Amino acid sequence: MPAADAAQAVAAAGFVVVLDRIADPGNLGTILRSSEAGGVELIVLTPGSTDPYGPKAVRASAGALFHVPIVTATLEEVGAAGLSRVGTSSRAVPGRSVECHTDLDWSGRVAIVMGNEAAGLPDEWTDESGPIDRWVTIEHRGRSESLNVAMATTLLVFEAARHRP
Repeated sequence: MPAADAAQAVAAAGFVVVLDRIADPGNLGTILRSSEAGGVELIVLTPGSTDPYGPKAVRASAGALFHVPIVTATLEEVGAAGLSRVGTSSRAVPGRSVECHTDLDWSGRVAIVMGNEAAGLPDEWTDESGPIDRWVTIEHRGRSESLNVAMATTLLVFEAARHRP
């Protein structure tokens, strides 16, 4: 298991995915696989996330966990390193200014922040309070309330990658 210094890794990365309390190892492995394919430089797991080296996560990553560094850090540490934290919201929450993922300016140093499968990101995090700098949503037409976290991450990673050098 490679060990990276979290502070150094976050300070050096320009395209990051942050997984806040991700619980399912299959989702984590799938996110690792699609993030590596989309050019993500670093995966940050917040404390309380599942083990990226568990058998199910390793299998689902299809080897990607050996090609993209994984560290544990807080959202505050990610922000302090100068990354713009883009939080995801599957529904309207009072106090959040949310943009469609295809309209967002993905340039610069960016961290896509994905919430826990069951809870998402906390509703109390708004434009004025919480560790998120900008909010984005994936608009959809069907009756589903939201997408699976691995699917949503994949869409956002590839949309951001499309706008990056």
